[in-house]
Amino acid sequence: MLLRSVNRRTLLAIPLALTVGALGTGPAAAADIDSIHFLIPGGAGGGWDGTARGTGEALTKSGIVAKATYENMSGGGGGKAIGYLIENANSSHGTLMVNSTPIVIRSLTKRFPQNFRDLTMVAGTIGDYAAFVVSKDSSLNSFKDLVAAYDKDPRKVAIGGGSVPGGMDHLVAAMAMEAAGKDPTKVKYIPYDAGGKAMAALLSGEIQALSTGFSEAVGMAQAGEAKIIGVTSAERVPAFKDAPTLKEQGYNAEFVNWRGFFAAPGLPADKRKMYISALDKMYKTPEWEAVRARNGWVNIYNPGDDFTAFLTKQEEVISTLMKKLGFL
Repeated sequence: MLLRSVNRRTLLAIPLALTVGALGTGPAAAADIDSIHFLIPGGAGGGWDGTARGTGEALTKSGIVAKATYENMSGGGGGKAIGYLIENANSSHGTLMVNSTPIVIRSLTKRFPQNFRDLTMVAGTIGDYAAFVVSKDSSLNSFKDLVAAYDKDPRKVAIGGGSVPGGMDHLVAAMAMEAAGKDPTKVKYIPYDAGGKAMAALLSGEIQALSTGFSEAVGMAQAGEAKIIGVTSAERVPAFKDAPTLKEQGYNAEFVNWRGFFAAPGLPADKRKMYISALDKMYKTPEWEAVRARNGWVNIYNPGDDFTAFLTKQEEVISTLMKKLGFL
């Protein structure tokens, strides 16, 4: 199955250092880094926003970084922030930009001219499963119900996402529908600029379902605003055990989206090493474990050159899949 192959082939292609657990002993006497400015390519409430702010929270509360600041820069499916970081490289040595699988997808589809090779690779840090969400008052209570509604009238089943057409949320929705035996190119996908706006569209009834990151879906479900009808994990995720997997509903579909950090091109080697060291140290703290567990993230750590190799392999796999699905 295609979803399963993305997860297995991509995640297992590169050896991963999986670090789960809290091993730290509390804040250090002095911070290793005075400050980090996190550049977030999307709006508030999305997966990038949550990853940057959660990472900053763990780094500052553990005492590894003294101060963290955040800047949301939406536009171009993440392209605006990437362009900004490249254009202002010399003055951005204190900046880390968060990104994820879409940086590979959007460069393949030429949504923006740059790709990950134009930036300094710092580290891939987490994985976030994908999830399908409906509003709390929806008559749909499972992914099977969504498929049944699609069978009845595909034109009335709009699935939204916080990414451009052919982007990750769209790709996940298409592949999930293919797992259900449907034509993945016929899925009615409505794009929004980041997860927050897509969630608003779901709650207003503009779309029938939302394809999004599991950590974003958990927040909506815990607030009582929505129901999670399917998760692309192999087993139910402890962060929200009420959410059923697609697999248990009869759809052999698994997928996990990595997220990580990039710096400006030309970043001095000692600064790159400093950032990698800080993230490595963060993994061993109880502050990070609290953030990770709260969001249902998977620890997937690929520092430095391992990150480059990981994305090179993912680019090959996703390119093949997107051609098969007609997105390229």
